[in-house]
Amino acid sequence: MIHTPPMTAESDPLLDHLAASAVTLARDIVDVAGYLDQVDGEAAALRQQLTQARAQAELVDRANTEVIASVDLISSSAEATMGTVTSAVKALRETDGHTRTVAEWVQHVDGRMAEIEGTLNAVLSSNNEISSIAAQVNILAINAKIEAARAGDAGRGFAVVAEAINDLSRKTAAAAETIGDSIAGLTQRIESLRNEAGTIAVSAGEVLRGGAQTDAQLTEMTRSVEGTRGAAREISSRAQEVRQAHASFNPSFQQVIRGVNASADQVHEARERVDALISLSEGMVQGTVALGGASEDAGMIAMVQDTAARIGAAFTEGVARGAIPLQALFDQRYKPVAGTDPVQSLAPYTRFCDQILPALQEPILGLDPRVVFAACVDRNGYLPTHNRKFSAPPSGDPVWDAANCRNRRIFNDRVGLRAGQSTAPFVLQVYRRDMGGGAYVLLKDVSAPIFVEGRHWGGLRIAYAF
Repeated sequence: MIHTPPMTAESDPLLDHLAASAVTLARDIVDVAGYLDQVDGEAAALRQQLTQARAQAELVDRANTEVIASVDLISSSAEATMGTVTSAVKALRETDGHTRTVAEWVQHVDGRMAEIEGTLNAVLSSNNEISSIAAQVNILAINAKIEAARAGDAGRGFAVVAEAINDLSRKTAAAAETIGDSIAGLTQRIESLRNEAGTIAVSAGEVLRGGAQTDAQLTEMTRSVEGTRGAAREISSRAQEVRQAHASFNPSFQQVIRGVNASADQVHEARERVDALISLSEGMVQGTVALGGASEDAGMIAMVQDTAARIGAAFTEGVARGAIPLQALFDQRYKPVAGTDPVQSLAPYTRFCDQILPALQEPILGLDPRVVFAACVDRNGYLPTHNRKFSAPPSGDPVWDAANCRNRRIFNDRVGLRAGQSTAPFVLQVYRRDMGGGAYVLLKDVSAPIFVEGRHWGGLRIAYAF
């Protein structure tokens, strides 16, 4: 633990120069560290992107392999399908030829049925004439028989002939009637057959038209299968080209990754070394100030020590009067506030700090125009109560809130943790303060520990410009 010697009216010029040089060195190192932080972050981001790119390239290669396998399967399936389709087309076209023949024959039958029906009608007409003639002959025969009877013995021979003619006319009439009945029945059946043949002829016409459409569809299906087979071959060829390109690209890509990883490792190592230099330079600053040098920061150191002591006394008095239990004051469980970005949190002692700290922290802002903020943090870097100008209600805009809603947040960076965890009489640090939105400002940060009933609670931080 470093103890501060009493300040003398006249400080040692050598120590003053050494302290000023140490502060300048710390500022320059922190500035370099800031650039290294940026480069380190960009290198890490680039490394992550390259890792993702390599994973994606491997995914592309695997997917391309799967594409080749799938295309090969499609190609073989297309070949087999083409053979099946060709055979099916041939069989269907042969069947279509037979169907056309049958359809044409049905249509021809319909025409022949019409001809037969016409012939039957002619026969029926002739048969009707025969019936009429037979009836007339029958009447003549009856008349002849009557005249023969009148003639007596002289007309007996003529009567026999007349009887024969009469018998023949009756038989002719009976035959004509039978023929008429048969022709009528046959005509009815032919008419029925013709109606059925007409229906079949219509269907046959549809078959012929459908056959033409089927032939066109079969031709299109054959063309489609041929196109699929050709496309599969084209895809397979392109997939092979992708595989060859990836095989050529991969070694170069792996070399780039190795180079980037090596550079990123070197940048990260340099950043860690700079962190060690920062600690060393800050130790030099603190040592020279403790020895009586650096009068420029002596006033800030005295102010932070005095205010930290008064804050510890106010916390102790609050515990004594029952404003907060001692256990709650040291209960470092944080409950995030929903909907805040950056995240704000509440601790069991946040409300108590809101009541006690503003009266002790706010006056510091008016004592020196260089002071940017004065705020307490616990041992985890949690800052319950900030200055009013940094304690605006959250707006929902992360960039604006990062700069203006800095209360109730955990600042567990290197500077914040050291300020909260150090029990040295004071700590003087140099750092780049993140103001949000990519904006940074270079500050000095002097802190002193806060004790409550002998227990270390955290520290008071005063940040001020160079």
